[in-house]
Amino acid sequence: MQRCVIFGGGGHARVLIDALQLTKQVELYGILVPDETLWGLDIFGVPVLGGDDLLPGLANQGVDSFVVGLGSVGDSRIRQRLFHYGLDQGLDVLSVRHPTAILSPHARLGRGSQFLPGSIVNAGAVIGENVIINSGAIIEHDCQIGDHVHVATGAHLSGTIQVGEGAHIGTGAVVRQGIKIGKNAIVGAGAVVVKDVLPDTCVVGVPARPMQTSD
Repeated sequence: MQRCVIFGGGGHARVLIDALQLTKQVELYGILVPDETLWGLDIFGVPVLGGDDLLPGLANQGVDSFVVGLGSVGDSRIRQRLFHYGLDQGLDVLSVRHPTAILSPHARLGRGSQFLPGSIVNAGAVIGENVIINSGAIIEHDCQIGDHVHVATGAHLSGTIQVGEGAHIGTGAVVRQGIKIGKNAIVGAGAVVVKDVLPDTCVVGVPARPMQTSD
């Protein structure tokens, strides 16, 4: 059984702790957070050890793996940094699969990715590294989801969609089959995407259009 630490103590981390405790396949050794007011407390029985700077010394205490417990709302850079920080310390990154997630044996799942309650990944889908497929999200057949993407709660991606690295698909969004969503793009909550989305672009509405910025 691997001994694991979790980066982050917010809502997303709590969902991951819940999933990992249900699977009973890892030992949750502790939580690392920058918020000093949480140090010394516990979350669902898992102690908050301190800040991220403790990680290099934890290997001497038998810690051999980590989970990135932060979500992302339009900016995946912190998740990416923590992902690479843990790997640089020589630790394994764990994938998380809630027992109610449905993952096709014919899908390809990248390391460190997370599949939360009621999520579905269908045949032929390719999921990159450090991806969040949040509660109730659906990834249909033959979709390609890049590294560090967050597909938020209840989003539906139809077949053969391509999502670029670091993109965020908002809560309840719907993306039509065959669409390409560029790197670091943001699809707003509830949007219906019927045209390709360029990199670094935020689209909102029904149908989804680029968000207008005020001068």
